[in-house]
Amino acid sequence: MNNFQDILSNFKTIETIIVIAIGILFQIGATKSLNNIRKKFGFQKNRVIIINKIINVLIYASVVIIVSFIWGVDEKQLILFISSFLTILGIAFFAQWSILSNITAGLILFVNYPVKIGDEITILEKDNNITGEIKDIGAFFITLKTNEKELITVPNSIILQKNIKFKEK
Repeated sequence: MNNFQDILSNFKTIETIIVIAIGILFQIGATKSLNNIRKKFGFQKNRVIIINKIINVLIYASVVIIVSFIWGVDEKQLILFISSFLTILGIAFFAQWSILSNITAGLILFVNYPVKIGDEITILEKDNNITGEIKDIGAFFITLKTNEKELITVPNSIILQKNIKFKEK
């Protein structure tokens, strides 16, 4: 009986190593794909780094869940833990909804928006337009440098909600 448990434990160890190796291969593949997309479409390196971090978190969370199942974690307990965690996370994001909307807007700006660092944009408001050169596009904010040499941070969600006029350099 003890010999069977050793074989089973060795098999679980091998499965765990295989799952981790597959996770690493997915990470490498995602990184290469994002770099190819960056080169093809001329995206800034900072934009790719942010997306890469998000993808890595998703890959490794999946690896942890799969390894948990391999080692015999009860599915009901794992599902209870994950649902409780997501509920708490959802409440936290609801309390800070602007953070979640800015992260989502940052992803949309990365994938499907025609402006890039160095372009000059004007955010069209009713009373006060904001004009400046894009200096940085981050996960939460776009940084603009105005003609008066002031740096202004604008939440990513505002860029998607407002009309934008831009000039490419």
